Amino acid sequence: MKHTQFVGDPIERSATSARVIATLQELMRDWEMEELIGSQTRVVAELGFESIDLIQMVAAFEQAFRPYRISLVDMLVADGRYVDDLSVDEIVDAIQGKIQQSMEN
Repeated sequence: MKHTQFVGDPIERSATSARVIATLQELMRDWEMEELIGSQTRVVAELGFESIDLIQMVAAFEQAFRPYRISLVDMLVADGRYVDDLSVDEIVDAIQGKIQQSMEN
């Protein structure tokens, strides 16, 4: 999978959001879907992601945000159980939080 470079400072929410959306679009490229992706788009309910797709999605985000050396697998778990769905905003929030933590350490 080809990853484009960050536009602007990736710590900025808008740059993180753009990278998340671009990564989702790259993952969906072979699905022949033309879904518009916005901040409230849900990856399971609206984009049709299944369990294995979520794992691939997390790996793609970790690759896309590789300079920060962050792990995002815990994004798929809440209160000790797997999450049913995630919105783009929830993904961006999780990534932003991990980036912030990595920069503080």
